[in-house]
Amino acid sequence: MKRGWRNAGTWVGAAIVGVAAFCAIFAPLLVPHDPFAQDLGKRLLVPFWMEGTDPQHLLGTDQLGRDYLARLIYGARISMLIGVTVSIVSGLIGITLGVLGGFMGGRVDDIVLFAITTRLSIPVVLVALAVVGLLGSSMTLLVLTLGLLLWDRFAVVARSTTMQVRNLDFVSAAWCAGCSRFRILTREVLPNIASHLVVVATLEIALAILLEAALSFLGLGVPPPLPSWGLMISEARDYMFFSPWVIMIPGIVLFVLVLGINLLGDGLRDTFGARHP
Repeated sequence: MKRGWRNAGTWVGAAIVGVAAFCAIFAPLLVPHDPFAQDLGKRLLVPFWMEGTDPQHLLGTDQLGRDYLARLIYGARISMLIGVTVSIVSGLIGITLGVLGGFMGGRVDDIVLFAITTRLSIPVVLVALAVVGLLGSSMTLLVLTLGLLLWDRFAVVARSTTMQVRNLDFVSAAWCAGCSRFRILTREVLPNIASHLVVVATLEIALAILLEAALSFLGLGVPPPLPSWGLMISEARDYMFFSPWVIMIPGIVLFVLVLGINLLGDGLRDTFGARHP
């Protein structure tokens, strides 16, 4: 079986993520219309593959007459922004705890294991719903909430890989050379476990995007009128039987993006794993 970048699935995932990242970065230059502009005279226009389409709106319009293509492109910006920032926040927490626990051992490791076990016992969706429901919905609060709830996978992987690396010869040589503990952690340990953490980061990005969409679908995620894909699916519920494309398009786009991230993550896992058979 082909592994890593020799696998077509890895390239498909990279292409999907690349397109999404391109749309997120250059969204203002790509959108044909203002994603917030409403025109009730053009509400629920059908997309280009259906009869009666408007060539100015390739993917039609929503229930308020807003251009669907523009909202999808801006939705990619929101999804990628939330996914990456949540992964960064959770990574800083999880990697710090995992590296300290795996390198120090003893009581420090016991505390880290207790923190991981405590986190795993907390239902992420319920806590996120409670926090956002009590404090209100905003992108900053959503990122912080998800970042504080999704660090456990980083911690587990960082701890286990650090325990493998700390006894290797180059770490012993650094100790003998008189390097400080901080220098050993930052110059010797972290670079050698980074490949494993990159794979975890891709999985966390996909999970964060799905959780954001779920919370937005429930009305507790990104506040309207921001074009979140989950919010677009939620707003389309009342029209799904008469205009099914309004709920199918953002649903398919969300599925494709998460699939692409997971394919890329699998490819990166095989690539880095191939170095240590």
